[in-house]
Amino acid sequence: MKLVTFQADDTIRIGVVRHEGIVALDDSRPAFRSMRALLEAGPEALEAARAAGERETDHIALSDVRLLAPLPRPAQMRDALVFERHLRQARANRHIFGLAPEWVSPDEIAVPAVWYEQPIYYKCNRFAVSGPEDEIRWPKGETRLDYELEIAAVIGTGGRDISRADAKKHIAGYMIFNDFSARDFQFSEIQAGLGPAKGKDFDTANALGPWLVTPDEVDPADGLEMTARVNGEVWSRGRSDEMHHDFARIVEHVSKNETLHPGEVIGSGTVGNGCGLEHGRFLSAGDVVELEIEGLGLLRNRIGHMA
Repeated sequence: MKLVTFQADDTIRIGVVRHEGIVALDDSRPAFRSMRALLEAGPEALEAARAAGERETDHIALSDVRLLAPLPRPAQMRDALVFERHLRQARANRHIFGLAPEWVSPDEIAVPAVWYEQPIYYKCNRFAVSGPEDEIRWPKGETRLDYELEIAAVIGTGGRDISRADAKKHIAGYMIFNDFSARDFQFSEIQAGLGPAKGKDFDTANALGPWLVTPDEVDPADGLEMTARVNGEVWSRGRSDEMHHDFARIVEHVSKNETLHPGEVIGSGTVGNGCGLEHGRFLSAGDVVELEIEGLGLLRNRIGHMA
C-alpha cells in the first residue's frame, strides 16, 4: 500500500495510491485526518485504510493534486550513517574544506570501531520537512549545497527496548529521504565535536516522499536500486542492501532505554556514491534533483536561489 498526504484546493487530506490515482480517505474519521493520526491509531487503522483503498472506486488523478511530504510534521526525526562506502568516500574529500592537506584514498580512512558495533545517528529538525516538487531554500552564506540519497523508515508501533527480532513489526513503511546538506556549515561546526546542526537543520532541508510504502510491498534488505539525477544527469547509483546495520538493528539500538513513538522517521544515511561530496561536486541554484528508489518512487526538488 502506498499512502500519501495531498492538497486539493485548500484542503489537506491523506489517501491511498491506486491505479495511478488517489483514493481519498474519509477525513470525518479521526484516524484518517492526517498521516500522524493514522499511524497513532495503530495497525487496525492501517488495515482500514487498505480496505478503503481497495473498496472505493472514485479516484482523484495525481495530476489534480499537490503531493506533500507523506509525514509533513514527523513526531521525531533521526538520521543514521550505516553505509561504509559513503563514510569512507566522504571523509576522503575533507581536503575540500581545509581539514586535510590532500585527497586520501577511501581505503586508507580509519573507521572507528564503534561504527561497526552500533548504528550512529543524529537528530534532525522535524520542522524543516519539504515534499515532492518543493523548492529547497538555499541557506544564506552557504556555497556548497549537497543532496543525499537515502531511505527513511517510519515507526508505526511505538515501543521501548525493542529487540532486533521484533523491530520490523514496529515499522509502518518506507519512503525516499533527501537529506539536503550545507557542507560549508557542516564541516565548520563538526570541528568543535558537536553537530551537525546548521549544516542540516535549515528550512526545507529534509525532503520526504513521494509516498509511504508499507513493508508488504518493499524491503530495503532486497537490494533496492537507488539513483540520483541532477538536471537529468546521473550523479549517483547505489543499492540498499549495502547497509552495514539494517533497519531492524537501527530500531533496536535507537529504542534502547528510549521510547519510540508512531510517526517517528529514521533515515538510513546516505548510500555509497550517494551525494555530491563523494564526487567533489555540488549543487547550483536552479538545479533539479531527482532521487529514485526501486519500489519507493521518485522524489523531485528544485534548488532555490542563494539568499
